[in-house]
Amino acid sequence: MKILKTDGSAPNENIINEAVNVLAKGGVVLYPTDTVYGLGANIFNNKAVRRVFKIKQRNLLKPLSILVSNTDAIDLVSEISIYQKNTIEKYLPGPYTFILKKSHIVPRVITSGLSNVGVRVPKNEIACKLATLFPITTTSANLSDEEVLSTPDEILDQLGCDVDLVIDVGPLDSKNASTIIDLTTPQPTFIRR
Repeated sequence: MKILKTDGSAPNENIINEAVNVLAKGGVVLYPTDTVYGLGANIFNNKAVRRVFKIKQRNLLKPLSILVSNTDAIDLVSEISIYQKNTIEKYLPGPYTFILKKSHIVPRVITSGLSNVGVRVPKNEIACKLATLFPITTTSANLSDEEVLSTPDEILDQLGCDVDLVIDVGPLDSKNASTIIDLTTPQPTFIRR
């Protein structure tokens, strides 16, 4: 495991490039978002995605969300209407995950076989740059149903296992994961605030 420290407001491009290479080779990266630290894997690498489930001790029937680099990339992973796109663009980038109908390119392992997928575009330069070449998983870096922690050291202690690379920007202010809004229902529905 490699731990790379950088400034969250002016991240080192070499560190981001190294993390993208790790993701491209099937690795798992612990990275900061605008809410909490997340666990990232290339969504098209089933083995890497399954590692995220294993690291979190998460039930395979509980879907993961996807992080894309910008709002234009949402079209790649979902079947999105003009109404949904207009709604999303009011809130993203930001601390929100939107549930949308998944596109055919989203692997079954991500959504646990469901027809919908959670999509995020955080207001965090590092997270978005990690997803420039391909979408990545975005899930809080904690054991399932356990406390969400704010520093990589605490997180690694809790997980009790190695990820391939850690991007450490120090403590994050938030311990709250993103707000989840389902846009597949007739009216937007809050799943988690």
